[in-house]
Amino acid sequence: MSVRALTNDAQGLLDEIKREIDEDHIVTWEYNRDGDFTHTASGGQWKNKAWFRPVPERERLRLRLLRPKNGNVNREIFAVYHGRFIEMLIAHVPGYFTDARATPNPEKDESALQDE
Repeated sequence: MSVRALTNDAQGLLDEIKREIDEDHIVTWEYNRDGDFTHTASGGQWKNKAWFRPVPERERLRLRLLRPKNGNVNREIFAVYHGRFIEMLIAHVPGYFTDARATPNPEKDESALQDE
């Protein structure tokens, strides 16, 4: 599934995440010119293994998981991206959301996991 952060200001939450990245307060995530996020932990192990596309919606910021072009997302990558994005939200922008959620499988509009 996508990550969902419940908030009264989805665009404000998204803007704050990007500001924190731009100011080097969040160093384990970056975003590209399309606004999609990738995990950039030290050593680069997870960089560009998947992307989250932010979708501000009414009362939540939704982040859809995208697989890289010509690539797959296995269960480990799926788990790391979802868990660590929620971890980043809690650590860096706790005042901008009230709840964050993820489930163990992709939604219909997300890139599917590769066959296990």
